[in-house]
Amino acid sequence: MKIATFNVNGINTRLPAVLAWLGRERPDVACLQELKAAHEAFPRQAIEAAGYGVVWHGQKAWNGVAILARDAQPVEVRRGLPGDPGDAQSRYLEAEVGGVLVGCLYLPNGNPQPGPKFDYKLAWFDRLIAHAQRLWDSGAPVVLAGDYNVVPTDEDIYDPRSWRKDALLQPESRERYRRLLDQGWTDSLRQAFGDRRVYTFWDYFRNRWERDAGLRIDHLLLSAPLAQRLETAGVDRWVRGEPRPSDHAPAWVQLGAARRTRRRTAK
Repeated sequence: MKIATFNVNGINTRLPAVLAWLGRERPDVACLQELKAAHEAFPRQAIEAAGYGVVWHGQKAWNGVAILARDAQPVEVRRGLPGDPGDAQSRYLEAEVGGVLVGCLYLPNGNPQPGPKFDYKLAWFDRLIAHAQRLWDSGAPVVLAGDYNVVPTDEDIYDPRSWRKDALLQPESRERYRRLLDQGWTDSLRQAFGDRRVYTFWDYFRNRWERDAGLRIDHLLLSAPLAQRLETAGVDRWVRGEPRPSDHAPAWVQLGAARRTRRRTAK
């Protein structure tokens, strides 16, 4: 099973690129973020024509998340992150696909910081940590995939010096990401790449794509049952080099088949 995550930066603006990516790479599951489309404006027919069932949670002009499944229909489990009934931002969606529980998330950016946007980022992160702990404790095969808007370490950015004041690199943001990993989740890209640098985001400004001045902010965290099935992971960099691209490239994991457990027979 191939599971991917992609911040599309506007699903209708980038639809040709998204469809080209789906057609070429054929992920079994695709988590999309930053749809920037009202729920009724999501291009469902085009996605389904490409061979994907879909559930989505839209929001006019901002945010928005979706889970796609190739030749299948995702079964929605949760819409919205628990912990704050008054939070109306479309940032979290959870669905079951092929025996795997998929959490698609778009964590707040938090800039400018300090300020209310950064406070919201940290509060949202705390809610994610609490929910992730419940998912971990369930023992289910779970992937938490999306744009986390956090650069985990200085090894995940081309040069941290000009980003030190950015919300993505703040100690509070990084500490919360570490708390997630401390629950036991496997950071699949880091697991696959080891000490090698790998990026998923290149800003539009200052020729950052051309200079490969990137950041790693899109992550796929695996629970223990899925970490055992991890074969490889990667980034579809070619998507970032296409005309009118998103500033992100899709990241993905390839999982092997689930292990079968032998049934004990009565004597």
